[in-house]
Amino acid sequence: MNALSSRLPLARVLLLAAALCAGPAFARGTAPVVAPGHAGIVGLHEAYLSPGYWIARQAEPDRVILDRAGIAAQNARMRQLDGSIHDLRALPATLARDFVREKIDAISHLPPRTLYDVQGNEISPAQLRAISDNLALDRIPASRPLQYGLVVHRAALRAVPTGLRVFSSRGDIDIDRFQESALFPGDAVAVLHESADGDWLFVASERYVAWIEKRFVGIGDAAQVFGYGAHGPYRVITGATASTAYTPEEPRLSRLQLDMGVRVPVLADWPPLQPVNGQQGHAGHVIQLPARNDDGSLALLPALLPRSQDSSDDYLPLTPRNLVTQAFKFLGERYGWGHAYDTRDCSGFVSEVYRSFGVLLPRNTSAQAVSPALDRLAFGDKDGKARRDAAVDALQVGDLVYIPGHVMLTLGHADGMAWMIHDTSGGSWFGADGKRVPAHLNGVSVTPLQPMMASDTASYVDRITNIQRIRPRTAK
Repeated sequence: MNALSSRLPLARVLLLAAALCAGPAFARGTAPVVAPGHAGIVGLHEAYLSPGYWIARQAEPDRVILDRAGIAAQNARMRQLDGSIHDLRALPATLARDFVREKIDAISHLPPRTLYDVQGNEISPAQLRAISDNLALDRIPASRPLQYGLVVHRAALRAVPTGLRVFSSRGDIDIDRFQESALFPGDAVAVLHESADGDWLFVASERYVAWIEKRFVGIGDAAQVFGYGAHGPYRVITGATASTAYTPEEPRLSRLQLDMGVRVPVLADWPPLQPVNGQQGHAGHVIQLPARNDDGSLALLPALLPRSQDSSDDYLPLTPRNLVTQAFKFLGERYGWGHAYDTRDCSGFVSEVYRSFGVLLPRNTSAQAVSPALDRLAFGDKDGKARRDAAVDALQVGDLVYIPGHVMLTLGHADGMAWMIHDTSGGSWFGADGKRVPAHLNGVSVTPLQPMMASDTASYVDRITNIQRIRPRTAK
């Protein structure tokens, strides 16, 4: 889903959303029956749940797929060619009312159908009117100066300025229809508008535009915001998550979650014996993090990242070994629609794996799947079994496989099948009795591709729309 560029209305997005990361329900063909394996998962063996198994199957596990210069060129291409990526520095210094209104209208639609809260109660018309009123559309000035800020805490991005979680049906409390994505400490934003209650900001980030709680943004000038982390040394988070050290002296920076691929500057000249928030820093890295002052302004403060936390002094080399290793660090993590639950969804999963190598990807599957900046192999309704099977046979580790609303990352081949690691809310396959087995995987899982079914008659292979590969650009 795009933000500053054109975007599907929320009502239509919500109609499509039920299929996200769970597979569509449109028929074309059938997949082979494969016996259930380990833990009842189709074709699975215990060994397949180890990254070492897939690394050992690589002919050249330490081959560099793209070096630093190649990744820089790839990211430059992404920023130039992909409309879902936004250049905040190119925004006008003065924002016109029509410009701001267009961006809000692109995402902040209230769905026409009935929604439910966590307790299963219907969301009332009065609640929806209050949310609509909080958009403060009548308060958008004719013009306003552009403000910049840094995100100071992992924070949800919402379609509308409310923390109310809403769902399409009673009992389905995983897919919040107002949840869009998340931003992370150090992410730069441009502030376009404020909610009527003053608690929310409508912001643009590099990959998304939506509402964020005001308490999670520190406002600074352009030099502060774009200068943050512009020069090394750095620490790059290479674990699924890492946390700063606990500190009662500076609660804003205490046990702060930093997700995979977040890059933070290191204060290399910090005096060795000078405590950082009450703790001597030899057992950690003295890093600099943004914080929000009481008046909303931006502060840049020292914090400790313990050496026990999984981090590196630079982005990791993009190799088959590292791709598999990084992906498996999320294995078993709960599925989080739109980065809910402090976790991530299918597109967030692959984005953060690749972010640990410094590779920029669009936020959502709809944009990732068709990005002109990647090496794309597209499929349509007229593409038959032979072409699809050949493409699946040719998949390489790290290739991204898209079906409508879902993306999977390729691990390799075994037992005559391509194997995926993906963050999925569903999944199904045929059992030995020929009936389709629905599995509520609801997390980062390892499955084969070919037996996975989107419906009783359509397999995932039938529904592949695109395969994207990150590699040196091929001639077109």
